[in-house]
Amino acid sequence: MPSWFEPRERALPRETNVAAALLVAALVAWIVTYRRMRGMDDGPGTDLGGLGWYVGVWVTTTAAMMLPSVVPTVTLYARLGEERRAGRIGTAAFVAGYLIAWTTYGLLAYVAYRGAKEAAPNFLSWSNAGRYVAAGALVVAGLYELTPLKRFCLRHCRAPLHFVLSGWRSGKSGAMRMGLDHGLYCVGCCSGLMVALFALGVMSVTWMATVALIVLVQKVLPHGERFALVSAVAFVGLGIWVATAPSSVPGLHVPTMRVG
Repeated sequence: MPSWFEPRERALPRETNVAAALLVAALVAWIVTYRRMRGMDDGPGTDLGGLGWYVGVWVTTTAAMMLPSVVPTVTLYARLGEERRAGRIGTAAFVAGYLIAWTTYGLLAYVAYRGAKEAAPNFLSWSNAGRYVAAGALVVAGLYELTPLKRFCLRHCRAPLHFVLSGWRSGKSGAMRMGLDHGLYCVGCCSGLMVALFALGVMSVTWMATVALIVLVQKVLPHGERFALVSAVAFVGLGIWVATAPSSVPGLHVPTMRVG
């Protein structure tokens, strides 16, 4: 057996184990998300709670939604890491960096939400402008799917080989930095989808699953980049639907009349 083939032969079980570990972690995160979120969906404008509770929930739901779609990239890193002696710790650090990028996005969203609530306590309530804010956010999310930034980041997420090869960094800190960089591309790819999730109800397991499926289709399946156009049309149409007849939107929890 040629010696050059041995590293690849040893790498196959590692890739399989890494993929299985990520999918199991995603499944566990979905179970935890369902148990914690059941009955908490308050539709658009759902209160995000205290910062500590929110961060815990956000990290769990991010893992549930995003880990399946990042399996190809992490397994690629694991295979090359086996050849470059990065090991399991390097792979774990890569995933940690990826989740740090999404956690940062979640924190920025939390700050924006709290800032809006402080600036105009009643503005986001459904009885005031809440319906139109949610509808506008959905339209913006749909239009974002058509932007050059979305296309650029989606291309990276679908074909990360050049990024992993040219941007290789050694050591645990290097692996975490690579995961962080890849996570930022993923944030750029999926920001519109996450805005849509906030608009529809960030505590809704139904909408979480819907967005997670869209992410998986766009990033992993053949010709998934073409599905971004479908997503754009769907979200713009959904925004118009929410603005005109929200109670008829399947899966949308229409908030009760409330102030603040």
